[in-house]
Amino acid sequence: MEYLSKQRYDEIVTELNHLIHVVYPEVREHVAETSAQGDRSENAGYREARRRQAKTISRIRFLQKVLEHSRVIDPDALPKDRVCLLSQVEFTNLLTDTRMKFEIVSPHEMDLEAGKISLKSPIGAALMGKKVGEITEAQTPSGILRLRIDKISYDRCTDKES
Repeated sequence: MEYLSKQRYDEIVTELNHLIHVVYPEVREHVAETSAQGDRSENAGYREARRRQAKTISRIRFLQKVLEHSRVIDPDALPKDRVCLLSQVEFTNLLTDTRMKFEIVSPHEMDLEAGKISLKSPIGAALMGKKVGEITEAQTPSGILRLRIDKISYDRCTDKES
């Protein structure tokens, strides 16, 4: 079971509908057109159209599975005193004295450039369930990080901060 924000759920539904109702019919039509051009064994356009069709079908099936095994997070049901999904967490790497801020999200929403880390990443997993002031360790490929939780905010959940 995966949990998604309402925004990400809506994005996936929009992409899926676009693939099913716009992209796939275009691809299917292109396959038919290139198939009618003669010998398929030497028809590069046909082979490329079939590859694009397979890729589109694969993406549709993947998105359907994501939605089938996902639930939308109810922000009001999340704990407000500890790091949880959709929490924005400010923490300090005690080894380098570097402050960082990330939002904890599901793996399907991860976007490092936007400051979103997965709850399943080493840092995300280490932060989950912790309270302000707690120190935790994260086992990363570059070694063990000692992290102190400085602030937890719930901008997407409520206006309340800890």
